[in-house]
Amino acid sequence: MIGFIISMLVIGIVAGFLARLLVPGRDPIGFWMTVLLGIAGSFLGGFLGYVIFGHDLDQGAFQPSGIIGSIIGAVIILLLWRAFTRGRRTPYGRRGGYGWR
Repeated sequence: MIGFIISMLVIGIVAGFLARLLVPGRDPIGFWMTVLLGIAGSFLGGFLGYVIFGHDLDQGAFQPSGIIGSIIGAVIILLLWRAFTRGRRTPYGRRGGYGWR
């Protein structure tokens, strides 16, 4: 179990940083959100691999994927994150702030 957690953290770090590197633009997320992006991308990549290719049917649809699937899933999640938060950004990253300084 501890090996699975460590491997998910390592894959999350690598996939999250590579996804942020591949998608141009500035993302105001920190280190732990980047790790979470990579881990979520790994599970999205596993789900897409299950749906598209039908491999590993005995493991089910909710499974981690390899590094390539993790990067693809993380890029998709990052693009969706940007699409949903694009109009909600205000100066200095605050919502309902005092306006421009």
